[in-house]
Amino acid sequence: MTKKQERERARRRWEKQQKTLALRAERRERTKRIAAILGTGLVVAGLVAGLAVALRPEPDPEPAASQPHAAGCEQPPKPLGTAAKLELPDKATAKAATWTATLTTNCGDIVLDLDGAKAPQAVASFIQLAKADYWLNSPCQRLGVGDGFKLLQCGDPTGTGQGNPGYGFGVENAPAGGTYPRGTVAMARTQDPEKGNGGQFFLVNGETKLPDANGYTIFGTITQGLDIVDKVAAAGVEPGGESETIGAPKAPISILRVAVTEKKA
Repeated sequence: MTKKQERERARRRWEKQQKTLALRAERRERTKRIAAILGTGLVVAGLVAGLAVALRPEPDPEPAASQPHAAGCEQPPKPLGTAAKLELPDKATAKAATWTATLTTNCGDIVLDLDGAKAPQAVASFIQLAKADYWLNSPCQRLGVGDGFKLLQCGDPTGTGQGNPGYGFGVENAPAGGTYPRGTVAMARTQDPEKGNGGQFFLVNGETKLPDANGYTIFGTITQGLDIVDKVAAAGVEPGGESETIGAPKAPISILRVAVTEKKA
């Protein structure tokens, strides 16, 4: 082999080595680029997955098991808290007639006969408030279960005992002896006997004595549903009330609506 041939062979070997080195370098660069792309993709995928988790709507919570009602009634709706500003109706609205009022409650219907002859102003007011849906979803907020004080007080749409229809009127047809027999429907009132009556009333489910000099207006009787009041009373009162026997009923009861019609002779 001549020196020229050796030089040519060395040159080809060198070129081949350079090509090999270049290919290796290219492969390394390509590997780095792929790794970088994959790495970025993984980061993005991770972010997307994280966002997907973060933005995924929370599953609806399991509905809470409805608490059994202490008197076997449906759970009442929340009170609407009506702030009425009505005018005192003319007592002539009562027509000195007997009226039938149906209190639809979450525990069933309680039916009353209202005496428009003996308590015309109270009955006229009751008719007006019923027509105005004043008692829609209104809780009966006070229960008495003690001896001589057995009643369920209702008629305040706010459920606080402080609500009123925007007017007041005086006492009518109060019993002389301060005794309210079982089945009596009477007006609750403030300490003012002249203007203390409004929209609140009480249903008596056991002889009740209220020795007030001015008394409380008796304007009707319970003809159906007194057993509902009995069941609510049997469940007792919530602790923390006025006393161990007076407070919010442990079995909540609300008036959902009231319908009043004149009773035909």
